[in-house]
Amino acid sequence: MRTLLITGPGGSGRTTVAAATALTAAREGTPTLVLSADRTDTLGAALGTATGAEPVRVAPGLTAWRPDATAGFRADLAAFQDRAAGVLDLLGAARLDAEEVTPLPGAEELALLRALRDAALSERFELLVVDLPPAPQALALLALPAELRRYLRRLLPPERQAARALRPVLGRLAGVPMPAEWLYETAARWDVELAAVEAVVADPGTAVRLVAEPGPAGLDAVQVAALGLAVRALPVESLVATRVLPEAPADSWLAGPVAQQRKALEEWRQTYAVRPAAHLGRDPRGRDDLAALAVPAADPASAPVEWPVTDRLAEDGVLVWCIPLPGAVREELDLVRRGDELVLTAGPFRRIVPLPSALRRCTVDGAALRDGELRIRFAPDPALWPRER
Repeated sequence: MRTLLITGPGGSGRTTVAAATALTAAREGTPTLVLSADRTDTLGAALGTATGAEPVRVAPGLTAWRPDATAGFRADLAAFQDRAAGVLDLLGAARLDAEEVTPLPGAEELALLRALRDAALSERFELLVVDLPPAPQALALLALPAELRRYLRRLLPPERQAARALRPVLGRLAGVPMPAEWLYETAARWDVELAAVEAVVADPGTAVRLVAEPGPAGLDAVQVAALGLAVRALPVESLVATRVLPEAPADSWLAGPVAQQRKALEEWRQTYAVRPAAHLGRDPRGRDDLAALAVPAADPASAPVEWPVTDRLAEDGVLVWCIPLPGAVREELDLVRRGDELVLTAGPFRRIVPLPSALRRCTVDGAALRDGELRIRFAPDPALWPRER
């Protein structure tokens, strides 16, 4: 299955483009599911068919789904209360009834991640189109599974589960109660669920379609979003330029905005496959309007992002890790080596990346940022590197 993640600056028409992309793919014969996390039914307004907690068939080959964050949050809370009943009773805590539970901020995004996992595991669709939140929130959302898994492994290391029989003894020796069995079971279940979501995001068949209105604000927003996607090693499949105005006479009031859009489009075409979507003179509503936008289906030719390690031992005595970071600024770049991990910070984005196995036996020898690519030099550690006989 191929997954196409749709994001861009707020107000750029992301949901409309997601709906149009899914509709085009379905009309070309690709079984498609389009997902949205919006609390209001903007996806249904664009498609002309109401969407909700259950998947609904919108057109031949096209299904739309807007997961119910409230129901999922209530179910999770109820399960937690059942598992933690002993602790809650010991503390004298009052249980929360399902009717009084309202979803916390971010519940919609978490529901979207769970739906993304379920859709991928169902194997019912060949294309999954995901209407993500605006780019800054979308990037944080895509990073969430890996970050949560890392926190779980640090707080509840899986290897400690092997000492289950010794846990009461260890508790008496340490003088503190050891974590209950259900806590490890819950952590293990969460880890499996998060790993499934992480696998979908990191899959070679997953790419991002950026959406922006051509202009100065759109240029800035796309540049920042592209850097964040590069840090996550997510490929940009294409860029849909929305609300593109028709050519206008030089003496028309439209001449200025048209020239501004043309300049932005020319700049984007130097980097991206740009797909212009014409301004219809109204907000697109219904499948006829979506078809008039002529938004293409997902491009199967987009290649995954690679971070290769180049062997320059013979020439310079180092291995070079090449990380593409388009738009990165040297002054806003920071690198920290922590054991077998690299903490990479580029502008407002930060990621902790495991080092490739060969580089774990090396020391950092320096780094340089050139032509949008970060090149980190690693020198073999004589104490760890295999020696020639």
